[in-house]
Amino acid sequence: MSTITLFETPPPESIHSQIQQMVVDYVTDVSQVAIAPSNPLYNLYQYGVGYEVHLYLQAMDGSRGLAVELIVATDAQDPEKVIGFLLYLPVKDDPQACSVAYMAVREGYRRQGVARAMMQRMLERYPHVELACVVGKVPVFEAMGFQVLAARGPQVLMNTRDHGTDGLVAVLDIAPIYRSLEVRQIHAYLLQQHGKRAMVDAEKQRDRQLDQMTRHARAFVLERLGEAG
Repeated sequence: MSTITLFETPPPESIHSQIQQMVVDYVTDVSQVAIAPSNPLYNLYQYGVGYEVHLYLQAMDGSRGLAVELIVATDAQDPEKVIGFLLYLPVKDDPQACSVAYMAVREGYRRQGVARAMMQRMLERYPHVELACVVGKVPVFEAMGFQVLAARGPQVLMNTRDHGTDGLVAVLDIAPIYRSLEVRQIHAYLLQQHGKRAMVDAEKQRDRQLDQMTRHARAFVLERLGEAG
C-alpha cells in the first residue's frame, strides 16, 4: 500500500532528493528521448533530465511564474521512502486542465496501482489531462481512461477527453541546460573516456532511434484513429 500526498509548494529536501535519484535511475523511462543505458550519451541525459526536474521542483515556490504541482507516493510501511512521483503543469485559463510532465514509479513497486493512485488524485483536481508517452505505454494509460489523440514526435499524445485544451501550458526553457558549462564538462569527460568516433556514433544511434520511434508513433496513431473512424 502507498500513501499519496499532494504538494503545491516545494517538497521537503528528503523528497526532492529521492525524486532526483529516481529520475537518474529511470531516465530511459522519464526522458522523451528514451536514451538507452548502453548509449555513451546516457550520463549526459541523466544530468540534463535530472536538472530539468530539479528546476521544476524549485519553480513550485512561484519564483519562475510557472504553475507546477506534484503528487508523491510513499511506502505506507516506510513513510520516508518515496516510491513514485507525478509532476504536472496546470493549464492557464482552463481550471479543469493540466499536462503531465514527468512520472516514475520505483522498481519493486510497479504493477501495484501506484501510478493509478497518483493519476486518480490528479484527475480529482483536473479532469482534463494531457500526456505524451511511447507507443508501448499506450495500453497502460488507456486502462486509466486516456485516449489517443495524435502523434507528437517520438511519442503518442493522449488525453482524458477527445480534444486538447485551448489554454496555455507554461514550460521551462530547457535549452540553456544543454548549453551549460556542466553539460560541456560531462561531454568532454565522455569524449575523453570513449573517444570521438564512439561519441559521434552515439549521437547517430540516438537520432536513428528517435526517427524510428517517430515513424512508429505516426503509424500507430494512423492505424488507431483509422480503426476508430
